[in-house]
Amino acid sequence: MPDISSLFVTRIYRAALSEHAPKIDPQELETSCLSIAEDDAAGQAWCEENDFPGYTSYASLTDLGWRFPIFKTLVKSLDRHVAAFAEDLEFDLAGKKLTLDSMWINILPYGGIHTGHLHPHSVISGTTYVAMPSDTSAIKFEDPRLPMMMAAPVRKTDARRKLRTFAYEKPEVGEVLLWESWLRHEVPMNMSEEDRVSVSFNYGWV
Repeated sequence: MPDISSLFVTRIYRAALSEHAPKIDPQELETSCLSIAEDDAAGQAWCEENDFPGYTSYASLTDLGWRFPIFKTLVKSLDRHVAAFAEDLEFDLAGKKLTLDSMWINILPYGGIHTGHLHPHSVISGTTYVAMPSDTSAIKFEDPRLPMMMAAPVRKTDARRKLRTFAYEKPEVGEVLLWESWLRHEVPMNMSEEDRVSVSFNYGWV
């Protein structure tokens, strides 16, 4: 029998946000996100100027951890999740730490989309989910080797998940999803009439 093994594995971390205390109240977090979005005139202006569907605080706010107490609590929880993921990845941090360097709110209404991208200059990226209507879109991850597969046949539609060119994750409210920042991903169009609300973040190595 041939010996067939897997190399260069891409890890995705998914867990309940509450798995690492302190506990986060999802309703309070959603209310805080909506309140910030309503008051963030600079963020609203940026979204309008750049034809961004919905709202993001990515280009306007850098102090969510201090703006509302619940975000400060959220950062404490995320620190623990990221530390657990880094341990699974067997990173040698050489005495340094993975530290939060950016956090932003995303509100995608019906028709809203985040096109394919990655997060340069970061090590771990992720999202925690605040409002996920049942018929809204999942996050889509792309095989990072895709540009080098010019002559390869497509995968079968029922191929094993770990062999597929694209993989989808649809977390629930109160969950956190982490991945390495070089992994290209996107959020397909939200076809729900309700808003899809999340908080995304990056961790750097300092």
